[in-house]
Amino acid sequence: MPDASWLAVAIGLVYLAAAVCIYRILMTYRTAQGALAWVLALIGLPYIAVPMFLFFGRNRFGGYISARRTGDAALTELLNRFEHQTATIRQRDHEHFHDELKVLCKLGRQPFTKGNRCDLLKDGEATFEALFDAMEDARRYILLEFYIVRSDKVGQRIKSILKRKLAQGVEVWFLYDDIGSVWLPRKYLRELAAAGARVASFGDGNVRRLRLQVNFRNHRKLLVCDGEVGFIGGINLGDEYLGTAMDEEPWRDSHCRITGPAVTGLQLAWLEDWNWASEEVPTLSWTPSMPARGNQEVLILPTGPADTYETCTLFFLNCINNARERIWIASPYFVPDFQIMNALQLAALRGVDVRIIIPEKSDSRLIRLAAYSYLVQACRAGIGIYRYQPGFMHQKMVLVDQRYAAVGTANLDNRSMRLNFEITAICTASDFVDGVGQMLEQDLASCRLMTERDYQDRSILFRLACRTTRLMAPLL
Repeated sequence: MPDASWLAVAIGLVYLAAAVCIYRILMTYRTAQGALAWVLALIGLPYIAVPMFLFFGRNRFGGYISARRTGDAALTELLNRFEHQTATIRQRDHEHFHDELKVLCKLGRQPFTKGNRCDLLKDGEATFEALFDAMEDARRYILLEFYIVRSDKVGQRIKSILKRKLAQGVEVWFLYDDIGSVWLPRKYLRELAAAGARVASFGDGNVRRLRLQVNFRNHRKLLVCDGEVGFIGGINLGDEYLGTAMDEEPWRDSHCRITGPAVTGLQLAWLEDWNWASEEVPTLSWTPSMPARGNQEVLILPTGPADTYETCTLFFLNCINNARERIWIASPYFVPDFQIMNALQLAALRGVDVRIIIPEKSDSRLIRLAAYSYLVQACRAGIGIYRYQPGFMHQKMVLVDQRYAAVGTANLDNRSMRLNFEITAICTASDFVDGVGQMLEQDLASCRLMTERDYQDRSILFRLACRTTRLMAPLL
């Protein structure tokens, strides 16, 4: 009889926990579909759904928000001072161009800055050459923040440079994501720390694992040297970005080198992440040098689950809704929610050239399946879905008309929209926009345009798998 009593108590506690989870969902949900799915699971399968919700169900990164609100006074002052700087955004023959970009400043709490120079780095070889050179030239400090760090040839080269610069008196702060870099040997990190580098995991902030916030990732990839030069894009620190991976298929990605005042925006985003992870605010330079021929206007847009708004979603919606001639998006993962898909359809129906470039081969079989389920909707509206053939395309690019281009870390999927910390650079300079356009045209030449038949001519089991996988999009 006591056993039965304990069993009843255990069952009661599980259902009480389910009720608490449901209350939290109803008070904080952002999408009705996701909320309904969780509520039904918690009612029907509470023994499975409660643990899953604790690990994967949160949509706001509460600890980061607390660190932001109660952080170091110097950091708060820097954030506020930079946010309220003014910069003139030239209008480019479009009556809404100023407002369209001004709203992005409000979303990112950063201004468009003038006097920058952006250099498009079209592949891994060009990117790593520029990264290595910048670190070698650093005189005061090096700030790194990457989702994936590997202990392969690239990783060893990075470590060798950092150890040499530390010996020269250059300070190094090394921030990585513990989930993305799960296979990084502890020895690698210990060697850097022993050489004098400050090393921190994004998951260290307030012991994220104990706070059950493992579903949030720091997906950013950036480097800043001396507050004067910065890098942003889709490339992590690993050999695959230099050559081949995934059954010896080429790996396609790109990055961007920035000099000028916009580097301050990159540095502030890094500093806020570092403050969360280590509760430390290093003394850095906030007077970036003005590069020669630096006349480009650039905005740095950090996004993440600690934001007041769904900043990443609103960024994409803003781009799509304001496109008048073309909206080209390159993303390795294409699992848009209904807002993004509806906006893409409307853009295509009003005559905008809408092209989505995704890889033929993917590192996620589930996401590849889910992408097929959008084909009928896309093709009937006139959206071009292009599958890149030579290998795995991992770059994240957005091109809006001839007016601006964006390069960063955000994908067209739920994880980037609501769960990951991402960062994007937006540039309005015509030469940079032209460069991105030419690069994407070259990529499109290596793509296959998909049609409805690619989905409808497949077996019913395949189509069922695609539709079922799409339902799992919030967890992918």
